[in-house]
Amino acid sequence: MAGTAVLRLVSRVGYGLYSWSALAVCGLPALVLVILLPGRTIRRTSTRFFSRMFFLAIGSPIRAIGSVELPATACVVVANHSSYLDGIVLTAALPPSFTFVIKHEMARFPLAGLLLRRIGSEFVNRSDDGHKKQVARRLFKAARSGDALAFFPEGTFTAAPGLRPFKPGAFRTAWKSRLPVVPIVIHGARAKLPAEQWLPRPGGLAIEVRAPLHPVDYDSASSLMDATRVTLLERLKEPDLG
Repeated sequence: MAGTAVLRLVSRVGYGLYSWSALAVCGLPALVLVILLPGRTIRRTSTRFFSRMFFLAIGSPIRAIGSVELPATACVVVANHSSYLDGIVLTAALPPSFTFVIKHEMARFPLAGLLLRRIGSEFVNRSDDGHKKQVARRLFKAARSGDALAFFPEGTFTAAPGLRPFKPGAFRTAWKSRLPVVPIVIHGARAKLPAEQWLPRPGGLAIEVRAPLHPVDYDSASSLMDATRVTLLERLKEPDLG
């Protein structure tokens, strides 16, 4: 029994270290290319390719669950947030037309912040009302001009399972610009790399695109937000912490 436990531990540590090595092997050329390549779309396409290669290398290619597809036109994607891997998952899964809206703390990470800026991500300081309004105006303008947007409306994540309360920004943007909200459920990321853990574990990853919710069917951004939450919880199989 003791030998089996040691073997399992060695296997887990080995897989975790290999996963970080694979991220470095895929991430460094992605970073170099986003620095050198001209144009936001081609930079995003490059980052998407290396994100997919990373998950393939660690034995967790992202599966698509269900038959619903993303709209061909601009939309606002909202996804549950449960792991450090979530941003890479959506980068791999979404077309390069998407702009990610991310908490401003991510801009402080030297390499990750540089990569995110080069692919046109928007950083939001939620504790600064003036900055939030500035970003909201830019997002509204981008949405009106046809850009697709991707949000993690919980803003952060913890090790404990559950869907945390939503920030309203994604839903206000969708409501004002009359863009459909597309809920996406990320499956498997919490088990693979939860908060407060630094070594990824073996396990599958999948995304599930849910039917779009259209602002014209709701009487406010708040009711649109509530309906999106219900849609995510239907398939997330985690408790409602809201």
